Amino acid sequence: MKDQLVTAIGKELALQNEYLGKKTLIETIYFGGGTPSLLTEKDLGFIFETIYKYFDIASNPEITLEANPDDLTSEKLNTLKSFPVNRFSIGIQSFYEPHLLYLNRAHTAIEARECVQKTQDAGFNNISIDLIYAIPYPDHSVWEKDLETALQLNIQHISAYCLTIEQQTAFGKWLRTGKIKAADEEFSTYQFIKLIETLKENGFEQYEISNFALPDYQARHNSNYWRKQPYLGIGPSAHSFNSLTRQFNVANNLKYIKAIEKNQVPSTLETLSINDQVNEYIMTSLRTKWGCNLKEIKVWSGLDIQQMNQSYLTDCLKRNLLTLDHEILRLTDSGKLVADQIASDLFVV
Repeated sequence: MKDQLVTAIGKELALQNEYLGKKTLIETIYFGGGTPSLLTEKDLGFIFETIYKYFDIASNPEITLEANPDDLTSEKLNTLKSFPVNRFSIGIQSFYEPHLLYLNRAHTAIEARECVQKTQDAGFNNISIDLIYAIPYPDHSVWEKDLETALQLNIQHISAYCLTIEQQTAFGKWLRTGKIKAADEEFSTYQFIKLIETLKENGFEQYEISNFALPDYQARHNSNYWRKQPYLGIGPSAHSFNSLTRQFNVANNLKYIKAIEKNQVPSTLETLSINDQVNEYIMTSLRTKWGCNLKEIKVWSGLDIQQMNQSYLTDCLKRNLLTLDHEILRLTDSGKLVADQIASDLFVV
């Protein structure tokens, strides 16, 4: 149903063209979610034409395309050169063949390396790759080799995520039946610290817990998410945010297409309370190098997070989990290991 889906995406762009406000200048566009690298030249041409028709686009937008390594053929890359795509996010996960099989990835370790080189050969020089750590293994040699290989490829950005096993997934079932074994906390912690140290030694800045960039190569699009900027999501299961509300499109292709054909955006709207807004800001901002601006929270919400959590914050400062400078709260490297816990402890209930 790809043709119908692409047509519906174009129509939703028209229906949602005032979601962010009439005079909003679009500075980033991100093709993510499913597998946008499967889009044909005709598909991409139609989507870009529609975007530029209904929205005001900045003169130097960051336009990212997510891709699987096995999709980035030389032919595909040459096609993409005719579009304003200027950044790639490639889902490599690992350069070790058994781990790719473990993760049920379609590409091989050779394709993982070659796709980056092909992308560079095609003239693209803003490349991010995804890696996964804490995959069960007797020692840390595979993770150390993955980092070494990534650095040898001369890429500009790395997103690295700890393997988490959700109960309702195939991994969850395998874990319950003993087919796989999860890595323990000590194993995961070592690999996270190794990640930070290795990338820092090689000129990368950790500007968000899971994201590392060379100077001037931070993901502008994702940074806007973390800094509470409004965004519009298009397509099945896409999320949108305009500071006061969140919108969730239906997560079903057929239902999405049928609704859009009737000029209806099939979405659920959630109005965010002041507490919701504060908690969301704490959760995202605390993960970044910019930190959580407590003064800013006080201005727009009236809530004094520092006063409400004085003893807790004092304890975290003593334990070197947080720093507090000019009312900006930031995680230390030790704090990053328990970021979710700290954020939830600060939530307003």
